[in-house]
Amino acid sequence: MYDVIVIGGGPTGSSAALFTSKAGKKTLVIDNGKSVTKRAWMDNHYGVDGISGPDMIEIGKKQAVKFGAEWVTGEVTDIKSGDNKHTLITEDGQTYEAAHVVLATGMSVQVAEKAGMKTVPGTEPRIKSIIAVDQQGKTNVEGIWAAGTVAGVSMHTIITAGDGAKVAINLISELNGERYVDHDVLKA
Repeated sequence: MYDVIVIGGGPTGSSAALFTSKAGKKTLVIDNGKSVTKRAWMDNHYGVDGISGPDMIEIGKKQAVKFGAEWVTGEVTDIKSGDNKHTLITEDGQTYEAAHVVLATGMSVQVAEKAGMKTVPGTEPRIKSIIAVDQQGKTNVEGIWAAGTVAGVSMHTIITAGDGAKVAINLISELNGERYVDHDVLKA
């Protein structure tokens, strides 16, 4: 069983997985390969002097994997919750279990709605529905969190990646029982 399963390997999900895996939480990312970032070029991402979406996604994946995150390709079709765990079922019948789930599914609320999460009208252009979350990123289903565009933040990668990090830090803090901080410093 995983501590955290992240559904979606775009900037939101990769950022969340980077933080959870670096914090020592057993993390799995299930990615369907359909991130809209794969079609993007970013000249507006702070600290990066232009980057293609595919390159950004690959770098994010490498960062998370470096700290122990596992990565599988698949489409999560359902989430069954009970007994303090969540069982994720993929289109090919695979099942994965976790204590916590982070939905980083971009513009798709389909699996969230099927699993009983509350949705509300979208706030961004072309986004019909989003998952209702509190300020921490929690949904109405205990142990399931949502981040990024699906949670109502702007589609810009710098913002969705930051939201994935925010939700991951909140999740890690809850698991640890105290506020989690991750600051690396230059060696003198």
